[in-house]
Amino acid sequence: MTTWTVIPAFAAVILLGAMSPGPDFAIVVRRSAISGRRSGLMAAVGIAAGITVWVVAATTGVAALLTASAGLYTAVKLAGAAYLVYLGARTLYAALKDKGASPLAESAPPATVSDWLAFRQGFWCNVFNPKVGVFFVALIPQFLPSHATVLDTVQLSAVAVAITLAWFGSVALLVGTLRRVFQRPAIRRALDTATGAILVALGVRVAATSGS
Repeated sequence: MTTWTVIPAFAAVILLGAMSPGPDFAIVVRRSAISGRRSGLMAAVGIAAGITVWVVAATTGVAALLTASAGLYTAVKLAGAAYLVYLGARTLYAALKDKGASPLAESAPPATVSDWLAFRQGFWCNVFNPKVGVFFVALIPQFLPSHATVLDTVQLSAVAVAITLAWFGSVALLVGTLRRVFQRPAIRRALDTATGAILVALGVRVAATSGS
């Protein structure tokens, strides 16, 4: 069984990784600022679900296969880059076209649909980032005992998901609380422009990154 001395160290590394600026952070901030805390929280849940996929992939060897296969790695990388550029371009278009548009809501006013879209955006943003897979392939073996059991794996997976959800959930709650500020036309256009540019830049960066 994974010891209680290992779990805090693992949690600290996961938290540092989650706090690193990236597309996941941009998505949660954008959803929370424009659509509110609920939407931001759903994006956070989607990201946590993506982390679950990567942890399972890392512990079963699927992620290692991805990092070892140049063709497969490149395919996932380009898919992720295209998705980020797509979201960024839509956000930039909204900033230029409509002061009050919500590009990430995809013209879906019902709350349930908006929640699903927020979840989906968070999920795909994370799953389409092969660097997350590389991170877990390198990290998890360092914290598992030599004869790891299923329980050991489940414990680390639960910690990774919980820390990710706690961090991005906190971001969603904080930004959502300030939603009225972000609803001001000038601030909203600035947020759209900044977020769109960041997402496009991250997409281009992901596509240009060589190797695994």
